[in-house]
Amino acid sequence: MKIAVIGGGPSGLVASINAKNNFNEVYLFDKNQDFGKKLLLTGNGKCNYWNEFQDISKYHSTNNDALKRIITTNNLRRTKVFLDSLGIIPNIKNGYYYPFSNQSASIKTILVEEAMNKGVIFKTNTAIKDIIKDKNFKVYYDNLCEEFDVVVIATGSKSYKKTGSDGYGYNIAKNFNINVNTVTPSLVQLVTDTGLEKKWAGIRALVKININEKEEEGEIQFTDYGISGICVFNISRNIAINLANKKKQKVKINFIPWFNGNNEEFLKYLNLLDIKLNKKNISNLCDGFLNYKLTNILASKSKIDNNKKWCELTNIEKMTFINNIHNLEVDVIDTKGFDNAQVCSGGISLDEINYETLETKKVSNLYFCGEVLDVDGDCGGYNLSFAFLSGLLVGRSIYDKSATSKSKY
Repeated sequence: MKIAVIGGGPSGLVASINAKNNFNEVYLFDKNQDFGKKLLLTGNGKCNYWNEFQDISKYHSTNNDALKRIITTNNLRRTKVFLDSLGIIPNIKNGYYYPFSNQSASIKTILVEEAMNKGVIFKTNTAIKDIIKDKNFKVYYDNLCEEFDVVVIATGSKSYKKTGSDGYGYNIAKNFNINVNTVTPSLVQLVTDTGLEKKWAGIRALVKININEKEEEGEIQFTDYGISGICVFNISRNIAINLANKKKQKVKINFIPWFNGNNEEFLKYLNLLDIKLNKKNISNLCDGFLNYKLTNILASKSKIDNNKKWCELTNIEKMTFINNIHNLEVDVIDTKGFDNAQVCSGGISLDEINYETLETKKVSNLYFCGEVLDVDGDCGGYNLSFAFLSGLLVGRSIYDKSATSKSKY
């Protein structure tokens, strides 16, 4: 079989490696001058490629029932075995897997060299112009038209356009009448409208953050446009989808995640702390658990003079201040968009896909894998995990199909 894999990211590389055998010709196309460009950016260049805590709750799709049939315990196990077989030595930190070199280039080099050793034919600096299905697939590129038995679409989504992810895979799907669910940015910074952005820029804090009953805990980074950080990224998917549906979004930020009581109980805590610290002003009183700049911002928002002593405040002023510490509401008006998003939500509908092989139901021998599918994960290596898993499913399915065809002759 002659196979065209469109997209040389992690899913395309893994699909190519596993589809290749002694009687298959595999061509790997990428519009960039080298493969794995986006992979090099993963984990700030350190490449968090796997996570010890593999749970379906870490993955998301419009069709969660289909998702459960793709991300199975067995498929995760097979993927982990494949990665281990490449000789990757993991450096594991709190369940997060990195290559021991702490360099994304290590993973990229291993995958590219494995594909090369298998005999995959590389086509870099090659943009696909069109794909048409007749008896076989006609793939148009560089003023050429070449026929293939099988086509794999591993083009990525629309995130980080500078890496080559421009949504072209969605256009291919639509040309074959394959449904594409609405695509929105995910794992992305959020733009807020509070009037506080210039004041809080540069502040970091450990918080709990909540939106529509989805809660995350971790470090938040305040910027001159809004908020960022892993906990923000993990809720950004829901927010982006709701904003696309014209729904107003409010994020609630809890600056005292270590305190398990309600506002009245925290009032008692601060009253006792004030006595213990000999009646401090508000800023000094909160120094033990809040950045002083943040204390001053929250006091100002509560319309309180931060130079006042705690004992001089009225009960209403105290409760207003506490509510802003415990439950600050922030209006989110936008995300930082596709160019800043690590991944996207939405994509090729899983309803269109055979769960066991990722071959399309409408067009035989047409496969999709990786981020172009309607699957996205939380921060923590889950998106790369799915890229590897889906590439493996596609590659081994093609390998098995070609082996079966060969045995008939």
